[in-house]
Amino acid sequence: MPAHDPHVVADRTLRGATSRAARDTLVSDCAAAIVQAFANYNAEFRAITRRAPLRFETRDWRASQLDAVQRIELYEQCVNRVVRQMRERLGEQASERALWARIKRRFAELIETFPDREFDKTFFNSITRRIFETAGVDPAVEFIALDLDPLSSIATSIPTRRYVNRGSLELLFEELLAAYRFRTPWLDFDHSVRALTTEVRAQLASLQAPGAPPPDDAPIEVEMIGTVFYQMTRAYLVGRIVLPAELAARRAQAPLLPFVLALANGEHGLLLDAVMLEESSVSVLFSFARSYFHADLANVGEVVVFLKSILPNKPVSELYTVLGRAKQGKTERYRELFRHLQDSSDCFVHAPGEKGLVMICFTLPSFDVVFKVIRDRFAYPKNTFREEVERKYELVFKHDRAGRLVDAQEFKHLEIPRARLSAAVLRELEQHAASAVQVVGDAVLIRHTYIERRLTPLNLYLRNAPRPQVERVVLDYGQCIRDLAVTNIFAGDLLPKNFGVTRHGRVIFYDYDELCRVTDLNFRDVPEARHEEDELRAEPWYYVADNDVFPETFLQFLGFDAGLKELFLTAHGEILTAEWWRTIQRRLRDGEVLEVLPYHRHRVRVFSNA
Repeated sequence: MPAHDPHVVADRTLRGATSRAARDTLVSDCAAAIVQAFANYNAEFRAITRRAPLRFETRDWRASQLDAVQRIELYEQCVNRVVRQMRERLGEQASERALWARIKRRFAELIETFPDREFDKTFFNSITRRIFETAGVDPAVEFIALDLDPLSSIATSIPTRRYVNRGSLELLFEELLAAYRFRTPWLDFDHSVRALTTEVRAQLASLQAPGAPPPDDAPIEVEMIGTVFYQMTRAYLVGRIVLPAELAARRAQAPLLPFVLALANGEHGLLLDAVMLEESSVSVLFSFARSYFHADLANVGEVVVFLKSILPNKPVSELYTVLGRAKQGKTERYRELFRHLQDSSDCFVHAPGEKGLVMICFTLPSFDVVFKVIRDRFAYPKNTFREEVERKYELVFKHDRAGRLVDAQEFKHLEIPRARLSAAVLRELEQHAASAVQVVGDAVLIRHTYIERRLTPLNLYLRNAPRPQVERVVLDYGQCIRDLAVTNIFAGDLLPKNFGVTRHGRVIFYDYDELCRVTDLNFRDVPEARHEEDELRAEPWYYVADNDVFPETFLQFLGFDAGLKELFLTAHGEILTAEWWRTIQRRLRDGEVLEVLPYHRHRVRVFSNA
């Protein structure tokens, strides 16, 4: 039959049309399946989150910890499930970029009206990056938008509860607290109202000019987010005070005062535990070193906009992260970094502090994050290995960080312009991390890295800061060790070089390769010397197993002068005894949850010890 036979042509046209229709259907089905998969993930995420009120009201802190881990693990489980389903559905076509480009376009159409559609896009990216093992970024199959302001598309404001002062602050706060319904009764509701009123009244008075009318007459307005924010053993009511022009002018800032209340559920009922009215204290609460909040939010972006109004210096990436949307926080950090690279010209240099034996650490001086790349080989005396280091970072990701462990975000296949790496950094990466780094034309591909907030290394801080600040930080260093211990974390290496200091003066641990659980260790007293010469030996005269720890030897390695040693011993002497650590072990093994509050007690008014 001739090729130009009209029956043949018609048949081919029909088959082609059928093939195109089938492919169109496949594209639509895959896009819809991914949309539904994220909807299912989000529903399960929120279902876990909605357990938080019950955990708080029943004081079931152990279940709260398990919920936190389950919610963190949920994202990877869902992504892996979708990747597996897509590969099964698409077969050999699963690696066709042209097909995925069409799926991406259809996916974008389906989510166009969604409130938090950036979450959907991040989920889609997680799938395609897993399928293609993308190096750098691939705009054809990923949503990139590096120039996107993540808050610009949020056209609506979060609904808030509004309270206007009509001449009695006490009545205002009575109405405010009563609006939040808990099944647990208040221990002393009137006392909590009076305490709150006293604190706000004092704050307003500090802003007033001499001779101004009493604070109760100040025409303030309080706006509150209706959703309660839960974090371990506390519930937080989050809002802001809108100041009148005359008070805002004296504050020399925006007319918004942070207003966050911490509620405790003690053995005898609910009570106000703390009031936070300063940006610094609220910033610590929403810190990169805290565990994620459990707050059931219909529109997370609206809440981020609200929080930025009272925490203007807090990066959007950290706000998304602390609200539990860790993957979106990672996406926003990537955008923040590459927007900054476009607007700056400085080069990545080695991070301040001593060179690590396990990690190569580098930073951009004009951007306050640190990149950490695991070395190919670890110098003596390190005897760990790459997989163990990665497990330690995974442990921290899922653990209660208690405000003392920096949140490190894991990135894979990250590309950085070669010209932005200093010669010294690039040379060390090529020589000592060759398995993780590859130069590709004008770019450097980093196959695996951790990115975290840059802190001032504690050893440098102790060397350079004024004496009063040094003394305060030494005390907080001891408190950091305590806080980590009660959350079942032992730093392993307590040298100051492994800790950092935040801009708020808090000491944070950030070197995880020797980190371990307190309950896995054997805390021992140093045996008495058999002979006088035993005490003069450089090496111990007694047997030391791998998991043996001798707390009374800690202080001799810290490099403190006599005054700082005395200060540390007075405040924290008990952590230099094995018995203190064994007591903590017993309590942890008995299932007790030991709380670490995110309050700077010298900055935040705490009303109880519930």
